[in-house]
Amino acid sequence: HSFPTRRSSDLQLGGLKMKSKIQRYFALTDKGIKNTFIAARVTFLKLVSFTFPPILVFMFLNDYLNGSLRSVTVYMGILTAIMVVMYIVLAKEYTLTYDVTYEESADLRIKIANKFRQLPMSYFSTHNLSDLSQTVMMDVNNIEMTMSHALPQGIGFFYFFTVITVMLIVNNFPLGLAVTVPIWATIAIMFLSRRYQTKHISKYYNRLLENAASFQEAFEMQQEIKSYSLQGEVGEDVLKKLRDTERLHIKAEFTMALTSSLIGILPYLAPVLTAVVGAVQFSEGSLDVLYYVGYLMASTTISAQYAGLNEFLLMYSYFKDSFKRIRDLQEEPIQEGEDVKISDFDVSLENVNFAYGDNEVIESLNFTANQGEVTALVGPSGCGKTTVLRLISRLYDYSGGSIKIGGKDIKRISTKTLFENISIVFQSVELFNTTVLENIRAGRKEASDEEVMAAAKLANVDKIVEKLPNGYSTIIGENGSKLSGGERQRISIARAFLKNAPIILDRKSTRLNSSHPGGSRM
Repeated sequence: HSFPTRRSSDLQLGGLKMKSKIQRYFALTDKGIKNTFIAARVTFLKLVSFTFPPILVFMFLNDYLNGSLRSVTVYMGILTAIMVVMYIVLAKEYTLTYDVTYEESADLRIKIANKFRQLPMSYFSTHNLSDLSQTVMMDVNNIEMTMSHALPQGIGFFYFFTVITVMLIVNNFPLGLAVTVPIWATIAIMFLSRRYQTKHISKYYNRLLENAASFQEAFEMQQEIKSYSLQGEVGEDVLKKLRDTERLHIKAEFTMALTSSLIGILPYLAPVLTAVVGAVQFSEGSLDVLYYVGYLMASTTISAQYAGLNEFLLMYSYFKDSFKRIRDLQEEPIQEGEDVKISDFDVSLENVNFAYGDNEVIESLNFTANQGEVTALVGPSGCGKTTVLRLISRLYDYSGGSIKIGGKDIKRISTKTLFENISIVFQSVELFNTTVLENIRAGRKEASDEEVMAAAKLANVDKIVEKLPNGYSTIIGENGSKLSGGERQRISIARAFLKNAPIILDRKSTRLNSSHPGGSRM
């Protein structure tokens, strides 16, 4: 009695493993993989419902040949019932494969955004920001397209075709093979040739990412390009990259076209083989005309169903790099820690080490910054002052030693808790394309206008505002482009004052006082 139970458990385990592999390969959320398999079951039912009209025709011909035709009302009633069932199934499939797909793409983008929030800044310094923006937009869009057009349909067709194959072969072995072998051969070729198909596609997508980074750099560095009269050189470089990308795209599409043409033709061999094998059996008297017509109808219907799906199944290979990039992002280790209450704000560094890649920047650093005091780190450019501030705020994680705040190792404290208790003023200031008031309010979103202006006055921003056309309501341009470097720095300091955190990390800028040596303060 235990054998069927054990076999059932093995099947369930195998199903869970397959579902897990599909979820990981296509980088789907838990909700996404669940809805995919629900949609696959509905697709299976849709394909089954598509066999009803041929079955009705088969039934009618059988009644006609046997001289037992029913009334027209009976056949019309059956046809109406078939149409109702097909409509219900198709409507359900549409909802699951399109509406739910868009929900999944939204959930996936939110999941990626939350992942970015949990990653250390070191991740962003070692990854191209253009690539990351492409992941959020293009790669998620490719997953969305695969989910809506290929994945559930492919899974549903696989189960449907497996059942049909068994039924057709059991009923008539030679004819069953004639109907199903061309399609199984197509699936096998598609699977075996996937590396060949995607070789140039991968190169093309990587080139697109490289181009995006180059174009972004060209846009951002317009001031330097014009200052040094590099317009011609940069323009020619951009055009060369575009021409090379176009050639690579043509090569990639040509490779895919050769394979997809072969894969597209093979399913249509099924009706031909079925006609030939059936004719031989019919001439030998081992097959009656009704079954011959039935197998011909089956081969035509199934091959047409697969051919319509075939182009979308190629997405599995075509978008594999998109799946991998999101998969790699999801598997990146995040900064972990607990939300704790900090009451003591002494900062101590003990034998701290840190390196940017292979470049050792900080080695065996020891010092303590006591609560209620100003601690200054003074040194030449490149000695690691800014890096120390990044380590204390956990924008980067140190590789050796320990950093403690109030006796607690910051690696055991959540970044949420740390950022609530630390204000940061870096030399490189990032501002939003909005008003002065709202840029300062970024330090504490719930602050009133009066509190924002009080912080601005402490940082001497009020003197800057007096010169602006609309005062605090002046829009300062993208990244504060309408302000000088020192003015932008003042707004950053005002943010830190407004946040009113117990610890302020200030990368002192020479823009504010050119007579003062460079340094960092805590």
